[in-house]
Amino acid sequence: MRSSLNGRRTGRIVAAVALPIVLALGASPVLAGPVPTPSEITPDRQPSTSQNGVALLRIVVPDQAGVDRLNSLGVDLAEYRKPVDGGVEVHAVLSPQEARELRARGFDVRDAISDQGDFARNQAERRSAMAAVATAEAAADTLTPLRAEWFTSLDDRRFLSVEVKSSATDAETVLTATWDSGPGTAPDSGGTATMSRFTDAGQYMYHRFDYPLPVTETPTRVRITSSRGGSVTVPVTKWLGKRKAPGRHYVSDFVDHYMDPTEVTNRITALAAEFPRTAQIVDLPNKTNGYRRAAQAQFGTVAASTLHVTSKAYGSQGGNDVSVALVKPDAASAPLSVSVGGKDVVVSLATDGSAAIASTARQVVDALNADASASALLTAATYRDDAGAGLVAAAPATKLTDNLKAPQSVSREPFQVKALRIGAKRDGSKVGVFLYCQEHAREWVTPLVCVETAERLLRNYARDERTRKLVDNLDIFVLPTVNPDGAHYSFYDYNMQRKNMTNHCPAKAADPAARNSWGVDLNRNFSVGSLFDGYSGASQDCTSAVFSGPAELSEPEARNEVWLTQRYPNIRFAMNTHSYGGYFMWPPGAYKAAGREVLPRVDFGTENYFWESSRHILSAVQGRRGTAIWPGRTGPVPDVLYSAAGNSADEHWYNRGVIGWDFEVGADLYDAATKQFQPVGFQPPFAEGHEEAMEFSSGQIAILEVARDFAADRRRPESRLKVTGRTDTSTTFTFTIDEPANVYYTLDGSRPTTKSRKLTSAGVREGTQQITVDRTTEVRWFSVDVAGNMERNSRRERVEVRGNR
Repeated sequence: MRSSLNGRRTGRIVAAVALPIVLALGASPVLAGPVPTPSEITPDRQPSTSQNGVALLRIVVPDQAGVDRLNSLGVDLAEYRKPVDGGVEVHAVLSPQEARELRARGFDVRDAISDQGDFARNQAERRSAMAAVATAEAAADTLTPLRAEWFTSLDDRRFLSVEVKSSATDAETVLTATWDSGPGTAPDSGGTATMSRFTDAGQYMYHRFDYPLPVTETPTRVRITSSRGGSVTVPVTKWLGKRKAPGRHYVSDFVDHYMDPTEVTNRITALAAEFPRTAQIVDLPNKTNGYRRAAQAQFGTVAASTLHVTSKAYGSQGGNDVSVALVKPDAASAPLSVSVGGKDVVVSLATDGSAAIASTARQVVDALNADASASALLTAATYRDDAGAGLVAAAPATKLTDNLKAPQSVSREPFQVKALRIGAKRDGSKVGVFLYCQEHAREWVTPLVCVETAERLLRNYARDERTRKLVDNLDIFVLPTVNPDGAHYSFYDYNMQRKNMTNHCPAKAADPAARNSWGVDLNRNFSVGSLFDGYSGASQDCTSAVFSGPAELSEPEARNEVWLTQRYPNIRFAMNTHSYGGYFMWPPGAYKAAGREVLPRVDFGTENYFWESSRHILSAVQGRRGTAIWPGRTGPVPDVLYSAAGNSADEHWYNRGVIGWDFEVGADLYDAATKQFQPVGFQPPFAEGHEEAMEFSSGQIAILEVARDFAADRRRPESRLKVTGRTDTSTTFTFTIDEPANVYYTLDGSRPTTKSRKLTSAGVREGTQQITVDRTTEVRWFSVDVAGNMERNSRRERVEVRGNR
């Protein structure tokens, strides 16, 4: 499309034939000139395979009469009209000659929306797609199994989860899964189901079930068949396992209601005072904007006649004391004037010769902004950038208000964000773990998770050996509410508030009715993989739910997280707790939509470390009431959810090497009566919110156990070369390792180093890379685990190729 605004083209194509329409815009003078017959302007619209350069063009006419004249000329109008400066824009299907003749008759024929080039590109794309389908249909596809697992959830009900990738990526490929009902049973005795095709950013990822399937018996094998002819049978393994229960003296359950950020902060402050030997408060350096807003009032109900005023001072700092009145004088031909007494602003409206109001919204706005005394108190604006040509109505003195409803116990001043630091030795010598919650205001369960974890650590330290090992050997930072301002607003004003309360919107988007849309999505405000770098999943629209802010790290809340991980470089692990949906994810978290260009994936060893740790962490979550986080909701963010440009986990991993996860608490609940999974929402009834807090606090404790094991790990990894396939002309091999680790190798007999080739994954969720050589090769390698332990010596092995020994 050639835009009349910027001249850029897109691939939009519109049908070459459109029906004429009549637009009722009212009577206007008819354009001068005789009305020809259709044949007078269509001599080159003849049947032709080339379509003679026909295009869909913009035409701007002054009024409805111009539209009527186009219809009378037999012009092929599309069913479209839009008021624009200078009249009405309509769209017409025209040949080059028709366009020239219309211009000669005085019509304003503008640029093309689509032309034959767009048509040709669409046809070429269609032919290419159809050819790909035909090619895929001609040969059986190859199926690569990614995961096949069973698990129990809640009341020990069993579920099956399967993921498989087909080499045929088109949408017509259908995969079907069939499974048995236990050892020795028929292969199809357990059931069968069609799998869903999972795509992201327009690219095929793999097939899976939309939801785990309930099964009555534990399957041992599942067979996947494709409509293209491919098939594969794989064993079904158990996902998650039982975790040793805490000791009998272990105490938990320290939250009994949803808490606002003031309560949460007071709670951790009290904990630090109660346990000074093992805890302290860390004041983060960047105070937030605060739970405060400018005061406002709006006058009028029709856009053209509406204006709003906004106080210069926050409502809590005097803005709520300002008042504005729009007064109609009794006299005729009175001028528009503004007077100010203290904080009371009076606008005396202009009148015409009959003493009727003559002031428009724009005139009142300009008068208020031009008056020195009034503009010291407030600014005025028309409604969302309207021209403001409508006449205003008189209005009595109206107090401006910030519309904030929290009790006075919630401070309106900038908020001092606090983190609770827990550890027997808090000098930076221990591995640090950063647990942070409530980046998004409406996620009320998440601060309870952080508070519950802090309480468990401090109150069990003297009585529980496992807790004592954590506190003695780690440096733990708990930040229960990253976004206090937005959370206060969510609690008391608008419960679905996601962002903070900083209003970056210009006047056109800053009227009182837009107040629930202001703020920055803090988990889109970081500096890695951001919108400003071209990554997807954020917006520059200041009223969007995923508004990234005016710049990277523009918000004090985001800068606080960065400061903490920079100030304490011993922090090696992090957990960002969100809700809801029951996800467990890790970096990378963003991609560019064009080509789905993902941030660099973590290396093979770290990816396996994430997966292995996940089993321990999610088994702890399951230990509370049986909730299982599904395999299909576990993995790197883009693989299981979406792209989140500028998120905090990417910030901490790519800039400082912090191994970080994202919890989305609140897994779907299975309804046995309907046999459906039901979502729980951001603010479930507290009975459900309490259970979520309990189980995911157990998950946070398990993350601390992972970090403690990391800190104590001195064991060297061990690896082996494993041949996985042979032909007469090649041999394929890979490496097996006894723990998550990276393998560095050479194929030329030279001694490997950490700059040598590194073993990778075969693909997204596809397991270990397979290496193929076409001649007998001496392979040398060694492995290094995530904790930095290196295999004792580099190893070597001769890989034989049958035809070349």
